[in-house]
Amino acid sequence: MKRIFDFLVSALALIGLMPVMLVIAYLIARSSRGGVLFVQTRVGKCEKPFQCYKFRTMAHGAPVAGSHEVAENWITPIGRRLRSAKLDELPQLFNVLCGDMSLVGPRPCLPVQTEVIAARRALNVFRVRPGITGIAQLASIDMSTPEKLARADSEYVENRSFSGDLRIIVATLIGGGSGDAARR
Repeated sequence: MKRIFDFLVSALALIGLMPVMLVIAYLIARSSRGGVLFVQTRVGKCEKPFQCYKFRTMAHGAPVAGSHEVAENWITPIGRRLRSAKLDELPQLFNVLCGDMSLVGPRPCLPVQTEVIAARRALNVFRVRPGITGIAQLASIDMSTPEKLARADSEYVENRSFSGDLRIIVATLIGGGSGDAARR
């Protein structure tokens, strides 16, 4: 049922949000050099790598790093607004549509985030698809605290339900969580 829900919601959201996504793409293209999308390998279900899509929020040539490792001066002005409103995540609806991600689940980490991978592996978190949002994001837990993150992710995995996912989606839509952190 979760996969059917993910598929239908992501398809409808992509159709309904396409005008918004086109405006965002235009603003990114006009405001800074580089592509509109940021494509990065992430770790998915069963630790299978996949290509994760986001709107580009950092300057062209910025180093590839986890959100908590990003220096604030690497983020473009439009990128700062997109991150605060979580609009940079909209292209991940394509990942949900393709089955690489779910709407709700543990946020996908980078293959180089070995501490996060080890902590999640120990708690069997990789048995579910990663999500666009989840309880760790609502609690503002990022990947800089791998054990705390893995515990929150494991709690989600052990207690997940359709009604719980709906509550997480609604909480995210009304502004829950702090979005991507950046170093000062």
